[in-house]
Amino acid sequence: MKYMLLIYGAESSWTDDERQSCMIESMGICKELEAQGKWIASSPLHSVETATSVRVRDGMRQITDGPFAETTEQLGGYYIVDVDNLDEAIAIAARIPPAKKGTVEIRPLFELPELPQ
Repeated sequence: MKYMLLIYGAESSWTDDERQSCMIESMGICKELEAQGKWIASSPLHSVETATSVRVRDGMRQITDGPFAETTEQLGGYYIVDVDNLDEAIAIAARIPPAKKGTVEIRPLFELPELPQ
């Protein structure tokens, strides 16, 4: 089953050195999962300050730039894995370095067999 692991945290909780170590450790996890045939994709995201949000209301497009004051944790990255069950996804999420400072949300992905791969 495919799962998306969404990584949330406060961007200010990481020093530059911690962020660098996090990236190195995370890349190691990706390589290990890839060797096992369980890794599909992953990536850190640029700062929330680079975000652009689009909403359509009453047929009108609304574009908002920048961070949102009401959020304390931001989406910082993701993994997509293909594992046997939720327990295995939880075990991977617990290993991801940002789980120590923030939250890793696990969501199953819908299979859409009618779409080309």
